[in-house]
Amino acid sequence: MSTDANAVLAAPTPVEQAGALTPGMTLLFAFAVSVMIVNLSAAQPLTAPIAHSLGIPPTLSGLVATLPQLGYAVGMVFLVPLADLTENRRLTVITLAICAAMLVLAGLAPNASVFLLAACVAGTTSCAIQVLVPLAASMAHPDRRGSAVGSVMSGVMLGILFSRPLASTVAGHFGWRSFYVLMGVLDALVALMLLLKLPPRRPDFGHSYGVLIRSLWALWQRERVLRRYAVSAAFVMAAFSAFWTGVAVLLVQPPFALSADAAAAFALAGVAGTVVAPLAGRAGDKGHGVVGMRIAHVVLLAGIVLAGIAGAGWFGFDIRAHAWLALGLLVLAAITIDAGAVGDQTIGRRAVNMLMPEARSRLNGVFVGVFFVGGSAGAAGAGVAWAMAGWTGICGLCLGFVALAFAGDVVARTLRH
Repeated sequence: MSTDANAVLAAPTPVEQAGALTPGMTLLFAFAVSVMIVNLSAAQPLTAPIAHSLGIPPTLSGLVATLPQLGYAVGMVFLVPLADLTENRRLTVITLAICAAMLVLAGLAPNASVFLLAACVAGTTSCAIQVLVPLAASMAHPDRRGSAVGSVMSGVMLGILFSRPLASTVAGHFGWRSFYVLMGVLDALVALMLLLKLPPRRPDFGHSYGVLIRSLWALWQRERVLRRYAVSAAFVMAAFSAFWTGVAVLLVQPPFALSADAAAAFALAGVAGTVVAPLAGRAGDKGHGVVGMRIAHVVLLAGIVLAGIAGAGWFGFDIRAHAWLALGLLVLAAITIDAGAVGDQTIGRRAVNMLMPEARSRLNGVFVGVFFVGGSAGAAGAGVAWAMAGWTGICGLCLGFVALAFAGDVVARTLRH
């Protein structure tokens, strides 16, 4: 490890604002991140109308949904670490204000090039989410840090689950441009609220930006807890993404043949799974993180098995003869899968946020960057799995990812929290 990296890891710990996270502030954090995360996932159902409107060829239409995700990954590496170097409130507000401007520009874009550039920059600046999460952790009392992170993360999962039906509904009634302008206005309002309500937080880093970025690899090498939970979150997020990518195709086919509005209602059902986030956080606070993560993986596995029964007729279940029961089981599977994913991610974030207060933003950046790689792999793999074996292929892919998560649980027995 380099001398600079050692100096960074030995940096003094900033003064924590323990106990300053009130219920009202927690609600503000959760609302803010729920709005920002919509910028990343809402483009998926809008890909076709945007590509048609702007003349994007089919071979390049995937850029509509991919570029915001890639931009987000860039922001995780190059912008989020700034929270360990600069004043957090100013960084959050400026980043979010740029995001709002880019979303409005995307909605008004005269051509594909302007839209794609604006969407990419909007994705990059949406990384303000990962400035707020560690800030919330620093404001929470140490004994309640896990539940605080879980409550804020509920906002992230709610935003992800609401984004697709929200985008489809707004675009269906007012056009896709209206949706982007609306999100730009919402992000601007959130930026104003954060400017007025967030307390200042000035980290005591004492090194250059270059040293800051180089320290990311040093943190990954040093903190095995970070590696463990980041890899687990990546596998779980891969299964989560594969399920939600595939189920959108499954539901519009017989025997379900749901309309767009009905499919949107199905997506909303998964919101119920987010209630486990504060519970998972409390489990971590009480020292039950490893056990809690295993339980989350078991819950995820149960949801995938339910999905296989309801969508692929596992164990002899006749889907066509019991279409309504199958749909109900799919709803239950969606809730269960979401609960497992939220539980795993919440416990992982809590463990990561307890490692090094002076590097909390960088640790969160690495953690989220790794699990977003898993999510991208799951979404990409879902297309191949569906082409090869339909819904059975999707569920088999999800089971493979869960098996890898269970393998990681064995390693977790040797880790201390």
